[in-house]
Amino acid sequence: MSDKNSQESQNQIEEVDLGQLFNAIGRLFEKLFAFIAKIISGLFSVLIYALKPLVNNFKTIAIVLMVSALIGYSMERFQSPVYVSDMLVRPYYDSKYQLANNVDYFNALISSQNYGELSFIFEIDSLTTAKQLLEFEMEIGPETQNDLVKEYDDYIKSLDSTLSVNVTYEDFIENRDILAGSIFSIKAKATSSDIFPSLEQGFIKTFKNEYSIKLKERTDSIRNVQKQIYLQELKRVQDLQKTYLDIKTSESEKDAVRLGVGGTIPLVQEKTETKEYEIFQEELKIRKSLRMLEEEALEESEYYDILSSFEEVGTLERDVYDNYTFVFPVLAMAIMMLVHFLLKAFKFIKEYE
Repeated sequence: MSDKNSQESQNQIEEVDLGQLFNAIGRLFEKLFAFIAKIISGLFSVLIYALKPLVNNFKTIAIVLMVSALIGYSMERFQSPVYVSDMLVRPYYDSKYQLANNVDYFNALISSQNYGELSFIFEIDSLTTAKQLLEFEMEIGPETQNDLVKEYDDYIKSLDSTLSVNVTYEDFIENRDILAGSIFSIKAKATSSDIFPSLEQGFIKTFKNEYSIKLKERTDSIRNVQKQIYLQELKRVQDLQKTYLDIKTSESEKDAVRLGVGGTIPLVQEKTETKEYEIFQEELKIRKSLRMLEEEALEESEYYDILSSFEEVGTLERDVYDNYTFVFPVLAMAIMMLVHFLLKAFKFIKEYE
């Protein structure tokens, strides 16, 4: 009887514990839902508070936006169109440094309105045509991932082993200079769409300068010396091959004479050891070096390569910042919001006790 009563008491205690647990979980969910509702209510209040000045001053804001859009549209109509064209070049013999310097020089001439010098450099007939130039820009040309990896590998090899450990590929790509590339894009801007083909000649003069001429002459001299060394090595290898061939021929003739005498006693002759295979491999290696030297000389026989010339007709530049019909209303709206915020802040500070 006592066991039955204790069992019933234990069941009642467990039911009470479960009830309290469910009640606690219920209160927790109620607080969570209340917190979420409070956040949503706060966000809604902020949204209403932000939109309230717009609604209260709707007419004024609409008039200001319409007027600013009309002003922007009028300025677009009276503004001269801007045309752009690109040229891709691969400079040799470090003429890329002179190219970067000349681009800055050309922009300085445009800023100072020295159209006579521009007309002389680009061989433009009239000053009116030179006045149509607006700006030049120089950027790194298109590069593949393999080009970047090879460039990074060459850069690491040029560093000391203790320094190269701290330079990662990401750091190299992020901090590389514009002149680290080998292909460059030259962008020209002008108010005329057909001026660009005449600009190419001015940039061609850039690549052939005093320093690049000296560097090319020095490089050609080094290549000639290397070529003479390779040719001497090739002649030495060919002479050695001829000597080995003469030895083999002489030994073959002696064997034929002795066997043809009719003697029955076998003759044993010690053969001269030669290394025809090793000599042949050495010859192939020298010829490969000569071929690579010739290919390098042919590839860099000029001071530059034009991969893509300026287009005959430039394309119209459409930048979002030049779309005044859109930009002016945005600026007007931003100014009105700033003024409203400053007035509210001034009023709050003035009335603060």
